[in-house]
Amino acid sequence: MKIEKAGLEKKRWQSSEIRPETSIVRSKKREGGGKGEKPAGRTRSDPTGEVPVLGARKVDPKAGWAPPTTGGVSADVTANVARDLIAAAVQWPHSLPQSTPQPKELAPAPPKAFDLPIRSPVPIAPPDWIAPVKGRGGRMHLYNAWLPPPVAEETKKERESFAWAVRSVRESCRPDDPDSVYSTLKWISVLEAFIKAKSEVDLQDVAALVDFGLELFLKSQNKLYAQVRWGSIIVRVLNKYRKKLSLKVMWRPLYDTLIHTHFTRSNGPEGWRLRQRHFETVTSLIRSCRRFFLPGSALEIWSEFKCLLENPWNNSSFEGSGFVRLFLPTNMDNQEFFSMEWIKNCIDLWDAVPNSQFWNSQWAAIIARVIKNYNFIDWEPFLPALFARYLNMFEVPVANGSASHPFSADVPRYTRFLFPNKTTTPAKAIAKAIVYSLKPGSSAQEHLEKLINLLEQYYHPSNGGRWTYSLERFLFYMVVTFQKRLHCEQQNLDNKGATALALGKPERKSFVSAMLRLVDRGQYSKSEHLSETVAAATSILSYVEPSLVLPFLASRFRMALETMTATHQLKSAVTSVAYAGRALFLTSLSSSTVKLDDNSSEESFIDLLVESLSNALLGMDANDPPKTLASMQLIGSIFSNMATLEDHNDGFSFTSRIGISEWLDEFLIRLFLLLLHLEPSSVLNEGLYSSAPSGTFLVDDGPTYYCMLEVLMGRLSKSLYNQALKKISKFVKTNILPGAIAEVGMLCCACVHANPEEAAVHLVEPILSSVISSLKGAPNTGYGGTGTFHASTNKEKPTLSPALEAAIDYQLKVLSVAINYGGSSLLCYQDQFKEAILSAFDSPSWKVNGAGDHVLRSLLGSLISYYPVDEYKCTLLHPESAMLEKWISTKDYPGDETLMAPKWHIPSDEEVQFANELLNIHIQSALDDLLKICQTKMHSDPGDEKGHLKVTLLRIDSSLQGVASCLPDFSPSSKNGMVKDPGHLPFLIAGATGSTVGSRALREKAAGVMHTVCKYLLEKKSDDSILLVLVIRIMDALGNYGSMEYEEWSNHRQAWKLETAAIIEPSVNFIVSSHSKGKRRPRWAHIDKAYLHSTWRTSQSSYHLFRTSGSFSPSDHLLILSDDLLDLSLHSYETVRALAGKSLLKMIKRWPSMISKCVLSLVENLQNPSAPEYAVLGSCAILASQTVLKHLTLDPKACSAFLIGVLSSSHHESLKAQKAINELFVKYNIHFGGLSRNFFKTSDDHADTPDFSHLVSQISSMGFDSMGLHWRYNLMANRVLLLLAMASRNDPHLSSKILSETAGHFLKNLKSQLPQTRILAISALNILLKESPYKLSDDEGAGHKEMQGNTTSSLEGALTHIFQEEGFFHETFSSLSHVHIITDTESASGGKQGNSSLQSVADKSITRFYFDFSSSWPRTPSWISLLGSNTFYSNFARIFKRLVQECGLPVLLALRSSLEEFANAKERAKQCVAAEALAGVLHSDVDGLVEAWDSWMMVQLQNVILSQSVESVPEWAACIRYAVTGKGKLGTRHPVLRERILDCLVKPLPLNTTTTVVAKRYAFLATALIELSPQKMPVSEVHLHSCLLKELLDNMCHSSAQVRESIGVTLSVLCSNFQLYRSLCEDHSHEGEISDVHDQIWVESLTKQASEMVIRIQSSGQSDILGSSSTTSHENGCGNNSQEDVKWMETLFHFVISSLRSGRSSYLLDVLVGFLHPVISLQETSHKDLSALAKAAFELLKWRIFWKPYLQKVVHVILSSVNDPNWRTRSATLTYLRTFMYRHTFILSFTEKKQIWETVGRLLVDNQVEVREHAAAVLAGLMKGGDDNLASEFRTRALAEANDMLKKKRRRNISSGQSIASVHGAVLALAASVLSVPYDMPSWLPEHVTLLSRFAGEPSPVKSTVTKAVAEFRRTHADTWTLQKKSFTEEQLEVLADTSSSSSYFA
Repeated sequence: MKIEKAGLEKKRWQSSEIRPETSIVRSKKREGGGKGEKPAGRTRSDPTGEVPVLGARKVDPKAGWAPPTTGGVSADVTANVARDLIAAAVQWPHSLPQSTPQPKELAPAPPKAFDLPIRSPVPIAPPDWIAPVKGRGGRMHLYNAWLPPPVAEETKKERESFAWAVRSVRESCRPDDPDSVYSTLKWISVLEAFIKAKSEVDLQDVAALVDFGLELFLKSQNKLYAQVRWGSIIVRVLNKYRKKLSLKVMWRPLYDTLIHTHFTRSNGPEGWRLRQRHFETVTSLIRSCRRFFLPGSALEIWSEFKCLLENPWNNSSFEGSGFVRLFLPTNMDNQEFFSMEWIKNCIDLWDAVPNSQFWNSQWAAIIARVIKNYNFIDWEPFLPALFARYLNMFEVPVANGSASHPFSADVPRYTRFLFPNKTTTPAKAIAKAIVYSLKPGSSAQEHLEKLINLLEQYYHPSNGGRWTYSLERFLFYMVVTFQKRLHCEQQNLDNKGATALALGKPERKSFVSAMLRLVDRGQYSKSEHLSETVAAATSILSYVEPSLVLPFLASRFRMALETMTATHQLKSAVTSVAYAGRALFLTSLSSSTVKLDDNSSEESFIDLLVESLSNALLGMDANDPPKTLASMQLIGSIFSNMATLEDHNDGFSFTSRIGISEWLDEFLIRLFLLLLHLEPSSVLNEGLYSSAPSGTFLVDDGPTYYCMLEVLMGRLSKSLYNQALKKISKFVKTNILPGAIAEVGMLCCACVHANPEEAAVHLVEPILSSVISSLKGAPNTGYGGTGTFHASTNKEKPTLSPALEAAIDYQLKVLSVAINYGGSSLLCYQDQFKEAILSAFDSPSWKVNGAGDHVLRSLLGSLISYYPVDEYKCTLLHPESAMLEKWISTKDYPGDETLMAPKWHIPSDEEVQFANELLNIHIQSALDDLLKICQTKMHSDPGDEKGHLKVTLLRIDSSLQGVASCLPDFSPSSKNGMVKDPGHLPFLIAGATGSTVGSRALREKAAGVMHTVCKYLLEKKSDDSILLVLVIRIMDALGNYGSMEYEEWSNHRQAWKLETAAIIEPSVNFIVSSHSKGKRRPRWAHIDKAYLHSTWRTSQSSYHLFRTSGSFSPSDHLLILSDDLLDLSLHSYETVRALAGKSLLKMIKRWPSMISKCVLSLVENLQNPSAPEYAVLGSCAILASQTVLKHLTLDPKACSAFLIGVLSSSHHESLKAQKAINELFVKYNIHFGGLSRNFFKTSDDHADTPDFSHLVSQISSMGFDSMGLHWRYNLMANRVLLLLAMASRNDPHLSSKILSETAGHFLKNLKSQLPQTRILAISALNILLKESPYKLSDDEGAGHKEMQGNTTSSLEGALTHIFQEEGFFHETFSSLSHVHIITDTESASGGKQGNSSLQSVADKSITRFYFDFSSSWPRTPSWISLLGSNTFYSNFARIFKRLVQECGLPVLLALRSSLEEFANAKERAKQCVAAEALAGVLHSDVDGLVEAWDSWMMVQLQNVILSQSVESVPEWAACIRYAVTGKGKLGTRHPVLRERILDCLVKPLPLNTTTTVVAKRYAFLATALIELSPQKMPVSEVHLHSCLLKELLDNMCHSSAQVRESIGVTLSVLCSNFQLYRSLCEDHSHEGEISDVHDQIWVESLTKQASEMVIRIQSSGQSDILGSSSTTSHENGCGNNSQEDVKWMETLFHFVISSLRSGRSSYLLDVLVGFLHPVISLQETSHKDLSALAKAAFELLKWRIFWKPYLQKVVHVILSSVNDPNWRTRSATLTYLRTFMYRHTFILSFTEKKQIWETVGRLLVDNQVEVREHAAAVLAGLMKGGDDNLASEFRTRALAEANDMLKKKRRRNISSGQSIASVHGAVLALAASVLSVPYDMPSWLPEHVTLLSRFAGEPSPVKSTVTKAVAEFRRTHADTWTLQKKSFTEEQLEVLADTSSSSSYFA
């Protein structure tokens, strides 16, 4: 299969680096900007920043020039291309002019490569786990075929070039040298360049690259940066060529890499940012390889991870679901694995964890992939359950309830980060599952209709909320996925099996009809994203089923025109027409169009387009930017479809119907008025970026305006063009609009681009003449290049009048924009241009100088650049209609022979000659002038000298910006001193901006002169920032060849991300039954993208040429420039520093050999005490770049200097300097990539390499408090020591000594007086103590026994000596207690890093050593609120555990006394430390621990239990929880002391124990039971559960409320453990029997007692009211009065609440069903506490879904409760019923629904009015989402009864009236029917609402019901009443009006 390349630019990575904030959980913001988004056009940046200028030059200096490299990949790298189809902004991408933004701080990108010498070639065999790759070569991409002809010819060499690059990268790696992988990294950016260039390469070379890359990736263990780079390139290659490759990949090696790096204790020293990127890269690689997994992989993967899912209450289950989603393949090789039984198992597992969006996201994604890829599976049995889940995953408010679950499942932070997860509804997975489950004859469409019924109300503008985003995403993905499915089906029509399951017209029609209901609701949403998605969805659907969509679109547009109160609706309606413009044209004009089903005709759609085009003129309003831009987009959309705009008079064509000539005149009049009234957004400050106002909304808010002009002018016939040109010329000549320079310039530019010859005569020449005449008589300075300057003799400088200055400035800037595409037509005016430019530079006005700069720059670009000509002319006519242009797809090339290449502007000899003349004037002579000024001191007046320098530098800068890379680059130096012939330089990819002008010698001369000027300015004028900035800009243009093109490409690409649906024709088009391989666009859009592609190629063509070879070095001229930039980057002015630093970084990134020298120079400023603040700031800015930081990994000398320099910089007193140094260190810390082996080579071998051991000892000495360093530098030194120690593991000779010394150092630092240093010591010891020789050897299943069999640890000697010092642990405990900050509002985040109130973010990034990917504690969710918050830090406990495991019993002996002392201390902080230490010791499992338990630990724990203190209960509970936590990945291996600890807790308390201690004991038991693994419980733990269950049941009536709550919580944990154990052990022998016996006892007992007690409590409540009491005896010894019943029931409610809050309810459904009636019945009692608990339980139960067989029991409870004698119970049941029916509507049977309908219907005549009204509200809700048959039957019956009652009322006598309840019931039934359709007008509604109104004369409560219902009806139908009232007869409207109008007060 051929890989489809079109749209890849949408899919490929948007950045070369994974940014830290871009976690793998990406929140999917809508692509598109707001008003701050600059339109990316082809402009030239300028020093004045005054005016936008068009041309093929750079745009935005804020985008750091860095040809992209993959420092990582996006988490969604395999996401569907279709997601980009609908853009958030309604903007048109195009190469438009824009204001030049201010330079911003450089955003450094990751380093390109490590320039190591190429190794000798060694053949490498492919790994055995990869099968060979098969396939054919690729085809040329359309954008390469459409490049400028000279460049397109060069691309043919790229096939050989790519093959050479692949061979070279293989040869650079030696199997015998593991570090040789670093020598391959410099090639990765080269290989990426071929991919982005869409080069035509041989598939065999691609196969070789994949083989080698995968092998190298797996061999590079512990080299994270190398794996990140190689993993990224493999992902890109696999994703591009996935359909052509025939790979077979084993999943296990990838899994092992993931586990080894991120899920074990063997963490390396790498910074967490790099580890994060590594994780994202590996997971992306797994997703890319998943389609190539071997047969049988699915079974292996499921078997591997299924055990993780057994205990849903352990965090391993979340990891397991993430792993299953990540690894499970759904390719054809593994289809046999996916059976019905497996699917049922998955759905059961899905239900195991309720109320968790993370869990839902994982399983929804898995199920969706299976549904999509395996259409042979019968999903019918599972659809009801799946749709029920999908419905409930949308967190929307149901029945006035909350929109989010009160207690969502607690997923660990790191797990949420690691695995793909959305905090909102996984709309994409839901949409994919639904769309691919649709089949002919399937019930999926019926379920979808029901889902839409329930969700559509939340799309309405009045029902918006935070759920709107997930609903908008759902609509988006439904439409896009449906379109994608249709596309696949149309491409596979030859496959008979696929055709049988393909969607036919009925299925398409049903789907579109359902989506239109959501579109109708959301069209005018207050959410901009939703309204735009609706518009784009309308566009897509209009190509699928135009007979439904287009009439709907037309009616909504006309409705918006008629609506005067909501003007925002017009913008949405206009946007929708713009997006669907092509569909309207095709339906109206093509001959083979589909027939419409209703009365709409094709002519009506033409009328709609004519009408919309006329109204678009009215929409152009300077005071309403959104409407104006929407109107312009509509104009552009309509004219992009038309082949040409001619003035026909036949009366039939579209142009004649709109009267194109008159329309054009009116358009220009409106446009001129708009321009006259525009106001700039803001005004920039005076100075270098001077006084010109910024653009208005026409420029700032996107390319819509310019694109419309280009399309319009390009499509006009010659006569119409001339008509427009004359009016525009007159407008431009007669108006000066300084506030609309860019806008007028764009108008002129569009004219010039469409017809340069005509426009030059009418626009360019008049403006030129006007400028020249204005400047002729004006004063001049002579600085412009005439050579006739003279020194001013008087103090008064020559000036221009403000009016003249503004006029000249305006005209020059408009001219500069206009001539961008003038080309050869400008040659006629050579002399005028020369004169105008010279005169402008001669002017004494800096504004005019800047305007001349714009003209020169644009003129040069227009003369010598390649750019498309006649881009907007139509060359392809649509086969169905000659009036329409044929749109094209890149994927149809080269098969479509009609695709003609665009015509390019290729500079002629005359143009090149003219450009060279301009260069001679403004570079050659200007350089000579500069030298003369600097060397001869020709000016006596400093002001004259500054002015002359300023203008001369500006001329040079303008010229360089104009020619960009057309001026030849420096020639690199060769290592052997010989420079190669430039004609024989290596070739990688083709690219050129234009024809070559000037010479290499000119660039070299300019570099030499600028060096002289720089030295002069720094010496004489170092305080003149304008001059220095100009110098830097020139140096940047000279030294960074191609950077301007890269910046232009980077910004222009951003505009294409905002691509609108208005210029996209989907690949599936049922209007004309024409389907393509990809999305179609107008030809001009493809030409623009080809132009953009050419620009990118130019930036890359020479960038990599010399970086891959060690035989080249930078030119001497470059070295001089880099030295000057280095000096300027340390300047006192921040602006100068920032620009120079940015330029220098671009330079050293291309030439890494420069980096070391820069680092050594810059760190001297940090060490130098007398260095000024600005030098430190400049040094830190460059050192903090990733280019430098990555280089430090491989350069020992630079790295040592850097570290010592940073740590020796504490003497700087400036706060800014200290902040910069701190930020630099933090950046180094989080990006640290380890150290190469070069660092560990002895100084004998490398004299220039510092000794590593000496460096470590030097830094170690800085890490003690005694050094007197500032605490932050002490912290930094300790951090560096830890990094170096961890990195030293690569060298076995140094590792042991350094690690032992470092561990001892940090053990001592536990006593440090510096809090931050203590925290770092904790992190350090947690990673350094890892050998564990004293750990008991019977734990064979651990998998981490690295030191098994060793008797001592390498660290033991050093550590033992330290902790055996007298008082060591006492001091340590005391120091650590100071870290525990106890506050009243301490957050309950125990077990995490803690210390949040003590540490800043920067400090945390230093002290947190590694990103804790491995299992964090606690391993089970924390949900027990009765314990309150705790300050128990698990990492503190972990160091005590590992210290004991490292050194054995001596640790226990040494810490015993201190632990006992602190455990009995009064201060909570000290008890916290004691709890952590005891927890670590109890969990250590070392030899001799049991004896220590018996001798003193058990007593200590008993003392804790019996202690009366309550403050530290949370910490001691956490201690016990830590001590009993299971070991291993699954947490199923038992700690040695678990059984003894549990026995100690279960042991009965002494008599007369206080209730505080009793409650504490139960709380301890609950926390301990949470950590048990029910699936692996031994018999002893089962018996313990049994004994404890009996005790808890006997104490449910305890007198203390605190104890009752503890019992309820403990009971929920214990019972759920029992139930899970029983479900997993049913086949076991005696264990299962024990479980079954107790299951029967406690379930039946509790259910029976609860039913009895409800009756007694209710009756006792009534008796209390009467003054008596109930004395009834009952079971379990709970006493004999009603108070005991209440206490028992409170405990039961605590049990229910805990079960639901904890997420354990899935295994307690049989119990909870039995308690549903008590919860409903006791909402309102005389016992306030009991009622409060009942209400809390009630709120949680409303969120719980009950599956079969429990569902039938719940229905029975509801039906019985509805008939309860107590009306409050009936009302509460109705409240529950509203949410119950919503959540269970898909899984209730028809019979059950009918029973509920009938039962609720009977309550309409209930004796209690509140119940009647409540029943009506429930019925209204049921009709919204219920079954249509039941709803229709109810409405019919309600209408008949009401009519009958009305007739009887007219006939009856006063004495024979009916009861109020029966009348009220009939009215309520009508009201329910009316209110069930709040926004629609079905055919039955007028009769119902009219009949309802006839009851307005009845007495209350009937009258109030009628009044409220009719008022609500009028409110909800107000927006569309003008149309909907046509459904009523005159009589009905009169009745309705009588009811709606209130009586006058004065009547």
